[in-house]
Amino acid sequence: MPAPNLFIVYVADAQASARFYGDLFDLEPVFETPAYISFDLGGGIGFSLWSRSGVDFTANPVRTSELCIAVSRDSNEVDTLHEEWKTKGVTIVTAPHDDGFGRTFVAADPDGNLIRVAPLD
Repeated sequence: MPAPNLFIVYVADAQASARFYGDLFDLEPVFETPAYISFDLGGGIGFSLWSRSGVDFTANPVRTSELCIAVSRDSNEVDTLHEEWKTKGVTIVTAPHDDGFGRTFVAADPDGNLIRVAPLD
């Protein structure tokens, strides 16, 4: 059965968002148009940014999804990554804290899309 292998995040400016995510995750795009940029995450998994016309990014919608970055179960790794992202000027939505599944924090990209850092299951 086919499984999801591409994650698309809608953004206001694909080029600016590609710079943000490229710097954040130390990635280079593998496919690029003015409005759609893809990154190869390995293992046949892709991550793409798509500038959608007609989407109001100032509406402050309730976000119903997150991009999750799973790190080791070592809580120090979560805190270290939090500090690294803060020095890059990344917006931190929720500071590091212990939750039911372990240490976690939530950041946001320039369009308000949520990025959670949490321990690997």
